[in-house]
Amino acid sequence: MSFADLKKQSKLGSLTAKLVKEVEKMNNNGSTTGDDRIWKLECDKGGNGYAVIRFLPAPNGEDLPFVKLYSHAFQGPGGWYIENSLTTLNQKDPVSEYNTSLWNNGTDAGKETARKQKRKLTYVANIYVVKDPANPSNEGQVFLYKFGKKIFDKLTAAMQPEFEDEEAIDPFDFWQGANFKLKAKNVAGYRNYDSSEFARQDALLDDDDAMEAIWKKEYSLAELVAPDQFKSYDELKKRLDYVLGNTTTRRAAVDEELEDESEGRGSTRELTEDLRDELSSLKPTASVDDDDDDTLSYFAKLAE
Repeated sequence: MSFADLKKQSKLGSLTAKLVKEVEKMNNNGSTTGDDRIWKLECDKGGNGYAVIRFLPAPNGEDLPFVKLYSHAFQGPGGWYIENSLTTLNQKDPVSEYNTSLWNNGTDAGKETARKQKRKLTYVANIYVVKDPANPSNEGQVFLYKFGKKIFDKLTAAMQPEFEDEEAIDPFDFWQGANFKLKAKNVAGYRNYDSSEFARQDALLDDDDAMEAIWKKEYSLAELVAPDQFKSYDELKKRLDYVLGNTTTRRAAVDEELEDESEGRGSTRELTEDLRDELSSLKPTASVDDDDDDTLSYFAKLAE
């Protein structure tokens, strides 16, 4: 698809229609260290942060403006298990299977352990940083951005407004979208994004050539969830057994690279820094069924 075709679809509203249709279908069916592609909101000591970003259209040659990634992050007797889940690829995953067995054993202890080990859903999209007071050098740059349920719900609400006096927008559109004012605060010890909101609907820039240049700088999203980005079932099972203390395998060195919950691999030092931010939002829920996470309602690949 050419940039001209992208603009034509914007005027016709076809992209928005596809996204809304896919949301309805799915509902009916039930900045990280080490990677300079990733942008992360920087918060002050009080947990407050502010920036203005713009969600970008799907990269050239790809259908969706974001991808979803499931992961597990928990600690056992043998250390931390932080791995991408094969359920992202609709394949069997050893942790999901183990959690199911814990849940079905009929004990409260089993259910509680399974809750703590449940998978987390993260979305990844390309963004353009409009304003970043904490790091002004990021402004005018294209990054990958990871986000969860709260922000995803705001994207969905923008496309499917609740009230008649609200106009639906495609937040990923260059011309008919809107800047997103990302506001973080600390609520009861957890990072909260409730105050985040979209600005008025407007083109990102007045210059199509400049926006095309931005579009061409986007990172591939499909590559992030390609099969070669995931460990095999056997590798994950071996790691799970070690973390659970079910093996006598010699423990790896402290600086052995462990797969970060969203970025592939990172050092133990990176793990401790990221856990405070990334895992602080993981609260036990009333159910452990991995599919319960799908209340986050992700988009599947759009049909041509």
